[in-house]
Amino acid sequence: MLKSRILLFVLSAASAACLSACRDQGVGRWVDPNIGGVAPLLTTVTPQVHRPHSMVRVFPVTEPGLNDRYFSDRIYGIALNMPRYRSGVVGSVMPAAGEVSFDPERSSSWYDHDLEELHPWSHRVWLEEPAVWAEWTTTERAALYEFDFTDAGRQANVLFRVGSEGEVAVDGNRVVSGWESVDYARQYFYAVADRPFVSSGTYDGTALSGECSASGSGIGAWLSAPAGFGKVCFRVGISYIDVEQARANLEAETGGLAFDAVKERSRAVWEEALGRIRVKGGTDRERRIFYTSLYRTFERMVDQSEGGRYYSGFDRRVHEDARPFYNDDWMWDTYRNLHALGMLLDPGRKADELQSYVRMYEQWGWVPSFPELTEWGGDWFEGANPDWHGEPMIGNHVASFAAEAIRKGITDFDVEKLYEGLRRNALEGTMIPWRAGAAREPDRFYAEHGYFPALAPGEPEKYPYIDDGWEKRQAVSVTLEHSYDDWCLAQIARYLGRADDYELFMRRSHYYLNLWNPAIGYFAPKNERGEWVEPFDPQLCDGYGARSYFAEVNACVHAFHVQHDIPRLIALMGGGDDAFVRRIDEAYNRGPEIDKWKFMGRMPDATGLQGLMPAGNEPAFHVPWLYNYAGAAWKTQHRVRQIADLWFDDRPTGLSGDEDGGALTAWYVFAAMGFYPVNPASGEYALSSPIFEQVEIALPGDRSFVIKSPGASKVNKYIRSARLNGELLARPFITHEQIVQGGVLEFELTSRPCPDCFRRVSGI
Repeated sequence: MLKSRILLFVLSAASAACLSACRDQGVGRWVDPNIGGVAPLLTTVTPQVHRPHSMVRVFPVTEPGLNDRYFSDRIYGIALNMPRYRSGVVGSVMPAAGEVSFDPERSSSWYDHDLEELHPWSHRVWLEEPAVWAEWTTTERAALYEFDFTDAGRQANVLFRVGSEGEVAVDGNRVVSGWESVDYARQYFYAVADRPFVSSGTYDGTALSGECSASGSGIGAWLSAPAGFGKVCFRVGISYIDVEQARANLEAETGGLAFDAVKERSRAVWEEALGRIRVKGGTDRERRIFYTSLYRTFERMVDQSEGGRYYSGFDRRVHEDARPFYNDDWMWDTYRNLHALGMLLDPGRKADELQSYVRMYEQWGWVPSFPELTEWGGDWFEGANPDWHGEPMIGNHVASFAAEAIRKGITDFDVEKLYEGLRRNALEGTMIPWRAGAAREPDRFYAEHGYFPALAPGEPEKYPYIDDGWEKRQAVSVTLEHSYDDWCLAQIARYLGRADDYELFMRRSHYYLNLWNPAIGYFAPKNERGEWVEPFDPQLCDGYGARSYFAEVNACVHAFHVQHDIPRLIALMGGGDDAFVRRIDEAYNRGPEIDKWKFMGRMPDATGLQGLMPAGNEPAFHVPWLYNYAGAAWKTQHRVRQIADLWFDDRPTGLSGDEDGGALTAWYVFAAMGFYPVNPASGEYALSSPIFEQVEIALPGDRSFVIKSPGASKVNKYIRSARLNGELLARPFITHEQIVQGGVLEFELTSRPCPDCFRRVSGI
């Protein structure tokens, strides 16, 4: 048995090597989905197989409760799908050998990462206990699983599991179908084997049965065949509508295609998507980080349409669909850079995504910021389950997404209707963290006084609808982030010719000024009486993660969170450009005043901590680019390269913080190309020095934008000059129009800082 396993592995490895050598060496070879599988502090990513923006996302089910997935020695199943980003498995399938058992330990298997082959389009592992090779690939709405029992030497079993409330049915010895609940929605599946098994049955959560159906939670279905069964492929269609639609999805997307044919199509899809950006130069490590980061940005938003229909969790109905319906977005994270990247690579999809937000508003009455298969708990104020929190995080950041699209010429969506919804969010909805629905007392206070009121440390929360345990009021961040969103709404109002609204939202966009405390040089909390809250520690603030006053960061980070009014921010800090530069320097060089381990215990979101700046958390993403606005562009070049090199790697430990749906990795993609959207809705990008000697971005209309940086290296990172289509740039900025028109941006790089190589500029 051992010899045959070794021979099998050697032959399989040789076959894979031959296939790789004979295949066109595309950019997909640089992607390693295991990067980020070990978290520095919080949550890891999953090694997902999927097509870009597709409904089906598949990965191995590993040790329950183990955040660092890469460390798990065991596989308990292979997901049928992950319907909501980072929210777990819904349904799974697992090959096993010997006596049929649904006991998690008996049916799981040890596996070794050194014996796996992993790509965005397929994943292959050796399962030691059953002695089975397992491989899977996907289409947009289906998954294919191939299990090779040749070496098992025992009865071959395939187990389908349903974890939450659901149903499962076996039809003959080839077909398994059913559904599993996802909150109030359902994920349906239809699975068919390419050859019949000998026997089958179901599991009711306690015992095996020969019955052809079962219902409840923790149930399953099984199919068995004698030893020597060999290779079998299961094709599984997924739907949020019904089982028949799952079957239709399967037939439409796989038809009579064999496993390898589907896998090869998926590889081609990924090569086309990843190949929209081609790089030359750099190290192998940097290419692995870059293309793996780019792969992560293609996960969201997700096309949830199914054959001209889609299920919406916002009114819990099935709708006809003449245009793709996109879902699954975490706007607090993705507005900063992910959507900006998509507007360069695929602007048509962005229009469809924004039209999807229009439909969500029409169905729900509010514009969500974190849309998924099921909205996050409904209108919490209107009698929904109080254990459901409503909209996560804070802000009205779809306003940024929409304003950015309009600024960049993407208007093929119902701008009037989306503006109506965003305006309602701003003027009638709640700003309370992790809540949804109509405005309450603190929101009305904000409208009247221009800031969100805060409590003193230890002061009891007087409103029962505000979470006083963990999320708290986040009063300063609420004010800062809504000030930015209102600026974005003002830009949309101006586009629509609504002068009164423009004036209203521009006035509200300056509310951040109400919380600037010049005595201490920070944005700080005020109580309802207009008094500064005391005591106030800018580093620790109050609450875990400073959540009494801020969202996941402290005052030291959010001192720079005025993306829409940077000249005024520089003036607020006093001393002009030089003082602003010193302030950024201090943020990256001055560490916590208490022991770092104590600080991290209080600030669990401060991942990738560099001084007081968390490279791994979103509110700090734009900060290293701010030097450009104060005449110190060379310091942006230094700091961005430092962060990219220190806090990103090509190992499982290679992500510095939570990868919240593409935002962290989109930062790296932009940094490696040498430009970044500090204020996405402005249409302008701040420059830094590219990591690669050449970057070519394929644009719609058969145009391309080429960035040339001869001699770029870890040492040669400072810009001596920059020319766009031969014209010398006087400022360290380019516009969206300059990029999408196509052309060449060429940098002359040097190993020493060049402080006078761009004209000093303190405005946008």
